[in-house]
Amino acid sequence: MPSTEAPTMVRHDGTYPTSPLRSDNINVAVVQTRVHGVSGDNPAPDIQSNLDYFIECIDAAQGYGGRADLLCFHEFPITGFRRWTREQHYNLALEVNGPEIERVAQRAKQYNCYIVFGTYAKDPVNWPGHILHLMVLLGPDGKVRATHWKQRNVRGMFPGSEQYTSSIYDVYDRFVEMYGVDAVIPIERTDIGNIAVSAVQFEPELFRCMAMKGAEIIARVATGGFESDDMKLTSYHNSLYTLICNNSINVGRRGTGFLEDTNYGGPGRSAIYGPRGIELAKAGAFETKRMVAINMKEFRAKHRIPDVHMSLYKPVFDQYRERYDRGMYEKYIPKDGADAFRVFKENARWTHYW
Repeated sequence: MPSTEAPTMVRHDGTYPTSPLRSDNINVAVVQTRVHGVSGDNPAPDIQSNLDYFIECIDAAQGYGGRADLLCFHEFPITGFRRWTREQHYNLALEVNGPEIERVAQRAKQYNCYIVFGTYAKDPVNWPGHILHLMVLLGPDGKVRATHWKQRNVRGMFPGSEQYTSSIYDVYDRFVEMYGVDAVIPIERTDIGNIAVSAVQFEPELFRCMAMKGAEIIARVATGGFESDDMKLTSYHNSLYTLICNNSINVGRRGTGFLEDTNYGGPGRSAIYGPRGIELAKAGAFETKRMVAINMKEFRAKHRIPDVHMSLYKPVFDQYRERYDRGMYEKYIPKDGADAFRVFKENARWTHYW
């Protein structure tokens, strides 16, 4: 059980804790690859195929154009995503200690690098029945360095349906009881820099908190699309490095059960942004790797956490109440997307749910 004492999450002198660097200079890369949603009826062959392709892309990314210390892939390279029943979704979700993630971890060890990607996952022992949306960080020792839960799901995206995966907000009190409040917005202090990972979009407060806790690199993952300005402004407002990796276009076959060219951005456009939102690298729509060299020693020597005049804003934040309360999946897990829609519509504070 975590300590009941409140941890020190933000220093008052503008600095933040770090680990010694393996090198003054590091290389970070986004590796934009295809996505294919596995069969809900028989997921094993598709998972194996996706995993083989994932491994092939790691080898390709480290096999040309220089080695990277950090490879960032998209949100669902192993399971993909498509329209499944909830039972199918749970059955195909990975276990973190399973053979699929172990195989990817061995590539991280082989190339002495960190690898970031997202996945649907399950934890039958601690979270029976819950489908988790995790961001996985693998370390150069060939082990799982971190598995960070998605902090919250965006609501109102799918007409008449809502996401039933369990984010931290959906099970907040039990999550904090099990892992501690510091784990809600975690920062990994590694030998290539302080890394935060996330699949959340359109919530600048989250990334501000990551910066306050000492994030130097925020590795963000997406599948299906994202807003470039959301990523750019993460770096602009917090003076740090932001990686965003989306899936590439699926040449020759439908990969998701959704149209690829959407008003949400569609495939491609993975990018790396530097402090003040400077675009350092950007991809097109196809498979590719984009890499950037960072002098982390020089950056760290000058970098400080954001200078926020909190006294101005705290009275407003103190009066704000969320559209719906946290923890609604602690006692009841929706049966499907339509049931999740019902739950949120019935519990929303706002007059108009949409």
